[in-house]
Amino acid sequence: MDDIRPHHRPTRITPVAPPPQLPLETRESPTIADQPTLPLRPVQPSPAPKRSFHKRALIILAMLLLLSGIGALAVYIMYQTALSAVNPSDTNKIVVVIEPGSSPTAIASTLRDNGLIRNTTAFSIYTRLTATENKLQAGSFRMSPSESTPEIVGHLIRGENDTIDITFLPGQTIAQHKEVFAKAGYSAAEIEAGFATKPDRPLFAGRPTSADLEGYIFGETYRVGSSATVQEILNVTFGQFEKVLAENDLVTGFERQGLTLFEGIIMASIIEKEAVGGDERQIAQVFLKRLEIGMMLGADPTYQYITDKLGQPRSLDFDSLYNTRRYAGIPPGPIASPGLASLLAIANPADGDYLFFLSGDDDVTYYGRTFEEHTANIRDHCKLKCQFL
Repeated sequence: MDDIRPHHRPTRITPVAPPPQLPLETRESPTIADQPTLPLRPVQPSPAPKRSFHKRALIILAMLLLLSGIGALAVYIMYQTALSAVNPSDTNKIVVVIEPGSSPTAIASTLRDNGLIRNTTAFSIYTRLTATENKLQAGSFRMSPSESTPEIVGHLIRGENDTIDITFLPGQTIAQHKEVFAKAGYSAAEIEAGFATKPDRPLFAGRPTSADLEGYIFGETYRVGSSATVQEILNVTFGQFEKVLAENDLVTGFERQGLTLFEGIIMASIIEKEAVGGDERQIAQVFLKRLEIGMMLGADPTYQYITDKLGQPRSLDFDSLYNTRRYAGIPPGPIASPGLASLLAIANPADGDYLFFLSGDDDVTYYGRTFEEHTANIRDHCKLKCQFL
């Protein structure tokens, strides 16, 4: 039976090598640094409380109010600037004629074209705010660039009742009086036409027909209508002069000194230019005494007047009857407008027998009866002013 058993072969077992042993450190657990890095997610802020929104809204509102206030202030400043005077230092008057029926807009344009207002819109706003736009009147007005828009509107509201003050000073000449008219807004043509007038009134008794108006414009401040002409204003000054003559009986006083009205005005004009104030009557005594004895008046303002009028250099030797250092007697006409004190001095001079006087360096008037006394006064009191002598 053994012959039918399958032949048994012994099983061969091949030994399996054990896995290689890793070093001890490779078997340690990985470190945190060896772990894969996960992406960071932003931390979401917690929702802001509702009151933060209200706070921001209040800040924005405050900023808007502040900006509005600044804007309103800027507009106000611009408006006030537009109402201010065009040129505060320019007091020369400009004649403006507002025609009847002119609209406020047309009036504003006229004022702007004449350099009297800065802005027509500001003018219109002002007249509306002050309820004066329908009160502006027609007429002739004398206004200056130194006046503000409210002042100019005041002129226009007063209309024909508007007045101006015009001042002529004692001691001024015709040339200076003409400058006063020019500053009041009158044109050169208006001024020349006014001074060319030949008035026929008591004031001009004895005055040569060829003489001009020198000496006859009485120094005073006159308030006249803004539409008054040069001739009308001159007539007012003549009337004032006649009033002064009558109230002080000056014509009679001149006659006592052997003078006519015309001659009295001439002599008073010389006193006006020579006196320093308060010494008019004594100076009048000197000049009247010289006239009495036929001595030259020797008044420096007389030759200075004629040389200035003719545009010539001032010279003691200038050949003119106005030069009382060369010619005896009364000069041909007044040399300025005399004031009341000078007129009174000629009509009623001080007592005395002085023949000489001078204004010292200290502005005190010194008198002398003889040339020797006069020379001593020059030596002692007039070292600077009398250097030309």
